[in-house]
Amino acid sequence: MDTAYLSTAYLPPVQYFCKLYHFPKVVIEQHCNYVKQTYRNRCNIAAANGVMPLTVPVERTGDAKCLTKDVRISDHGNWQHLHWQAIVSAYNNTPFFEYYRDDFESFYQKKYDFLFDFNEALRLKIEELLEISPEVSFSQTYEKEPGANSFDFRETIHPKRDYTLDSEFTPQPYYQVFQEKLGFLPNLSIIDLLFNMGPESILILRDSHCSHKQK
Repeated sequence: MDTAYLSTAYLPPVQYFCKLYHFPKVVIEQHCNYVKQTYRNRCNIAAANGVMPLTVPVERTGDAKCLTKDVRISDHGNWQHLHWQAIVSAYNNTPFFEYYRDDFESFYQKKYDFLFDFNEALRLKIEELLEISPEVSFSQTYEKEPGANSFDFRETIHPKRDYTLDSEFTPQPYYQVFQEKLGFLPNLSIIDLLFNMGPESILILRDSHCSHKQK
C-alpha cells in the first residue's frame, strides 16, 4: 500500500492536502531535526498586494538538533492576533469566509505550547471541513529513506522549492478574490482554497493530483 511521508506544516499548501486526500496511508514526521524557513511554521496566503507569508515564531534552543516534535511556540510579538488579523483582511470578502470563520478563529485564541500540536490540531479541523479521513500515523523514529511503496515529501513540499518538480501535482485554477488584480496564485495555503471555494475544494484536490487514484 502506497504511503506518503510528510513533515508537519502550518496551514500547509494545496499540494500537501493533495497527498492527504489521495494516498491510502500518510506518515507525518515528528523525529526529524527542526529546520527553519519551511512550511513547518510558515504558510502563504493571498493578500491584496500579493502573496503574504505568515510565520509562527518558535523558541530558540541551544540544541542545534532539536526534534520537530519538541519545538515550542514563542509568545513573542502577539503573533496569534497578527496572523488572525492578516487572515481576516485577506479573506473577509471571499465567498466562504463567514461560513468557516468560527472554525479557525478559536485556534488564534487558545495557547498552544508546541508547534507540532498546533499544526496537527489545525490539520484535523481542515480534514473535517474537507470531509476527508486519511489514515494518518506519526513516525516513531527518523528514517532517512522510507521503505518500499513509500513516497517522501518531507523536504520536497517546501516554500523555497519549485512545486512543479512534483510530477504528480498540477494545481488546478480556482476562483480567488484578488484574481483580477493578481492573476491566479497557485499552491497557496489550504485556507485560500477553502475560503474561496468552500465545499467544492475537494474537487480541486481531486483534479490537482495526476497519478494516484482518488480514495
